[in-house]
Amino acid sequence: MPLYYYLYDGSFPGLMTAIYQAYYYEHKPNYIISSNKYQPALFAEKVIIKTDMEKFDRVYRAVKKKISNRSLQKIYYAYLSELDDIEMKIYRYLRMGFTIGQKIDGHLSNKLVLKLNKIYNKVSGERHRLLGLLRFRKIAGDIYYAPFEPDHNVITLMAPHFAKRLVDQNWIIHDLKREKAVIYNQQEWVLTDLKKRLDQGRLTAEEIEYQELWRGFFDSVAIKNRKNSRLQRQFMPERYWKYLIEKS
Repeated sequence: MPLYYYLYDGSFPGLMTAIYQAYYYEHKPNYIISSNKYQPALFAEKVIIKTDMEKFDRVYRAVKKKISNRSLQKIYYAYLSELDDIEMKIYRYLRMGFTIGQKIDGHLSNKLVLKLNKIYNKVSGERHRLLGLLRFRKIAGDIYYAPFEPDHNVITLMAPHFAKRLVDQNWIIHDLKREKAVIYNQQEWVLTDLKKRLDQGRLTAEEIEYQELWRGFFDSVAIKNRKNSRLQRQFMPERYWKYLIEKS
């Protein structure tokens, strides 16, 4: 018996199109996976999903109406987690949600609901943590640039916050892990591909001076005999230190 692989383009609308297709296609998916992650498998039958914005919109509106806005946010955050097999977890969660409606979030004893809640909390937690840990540096062209490498694909969750906080600046948030960047021009922000790190050799003299002052301040306020590395790592995980000015 063949295993049915639904292959989509990796986008959220593409995933929602695949879920729409699963309701009407004779063969239900055993796997839903981004095309660029697919590895040919024995007894595999590929179902190529072409992103359809009308189908995406129908699923989007159905989730809001038949389940809840909260569930819509939850599956979007789960999608951004990029965890293995997350697409099938979202698919099974929505099948359950379309059956029992908004009560789904009360089924905390259900392993799938519990898993989605944990994933949502992880992605949401990383977004919240990075809003405080992201460090901008001024580069040529009066642009404020912030490189980082998040565990999850949270860059579009962070952009609206900085669009409000740094409204009168030109800035770039750069996810080096995924080679994606949000670019803001004091009016709007857009997501684009960006491979090369931009601050190499492009820091302004003002920025270099500021960084030295910040490092000096950080060292001066630290009380050595009260240093608690374990607690520090709890609030500021070591995997983020690479792009912290005070830790570089």
